[in-house]
Amino acid sequence: MSKNEVVLLETTMGNISVELYTDHAPKTCDNFRELARRGYYSGTVFHRIISDFMVQGGDPTGTGRGGTSIYGDRFADEINPELRFTGAGIVAMANSGPNTNGSQFFITLGPTPHLDKRHTIFGRIKSGMKVVERLGAVQVDKDDRPKEDVRIVKSKVVDLDA
Repeated sequence: MSKNEVVLLETTMGNISVELYTDHAPKTCDNFRELARRGYYSGTVFHRIISDFMVQGGDPTGTGRGGTSIYGDRFADEINPELRFTGAGIVAMANSGPNTNGSQFFITLGPTPHLDKRHTIFGRIKSGMKVVERLGAVQVDKDDRPKEDVRIVKSKVVDLDA
């Protein structure tokens, strides 16, 4: 693994690259990187979008209830007190409570301090923030589901040193 790797999400709205915080959340980064490398996220939708809050994806069922990690069903949080939800472009694991990380992740659209110490932060948007902003502006229904599918067409790992 190169220290200069990013996960590239090629979406129907444009490309998003994610810088991984491997020193702060190594297991979580390994999970996200490996799922992306395997193409696990390819073809999945962003199933939940809340304007000025976050964009959520990574569930192969598209329901918000699915997805597993490379470690099995769920794995433990890696909460690092140095990392906080201070603004847009932070990438973290979605969960249903402590130590319930699987494959789902979210990208913040603004500061979300109420999530500090509740979700594992494992990266940030390196490029494609305009794409994330456009994602955050799509029309959604009463359940925060996009009215038209926004997909991750392909996910892959890119070594920027190669």
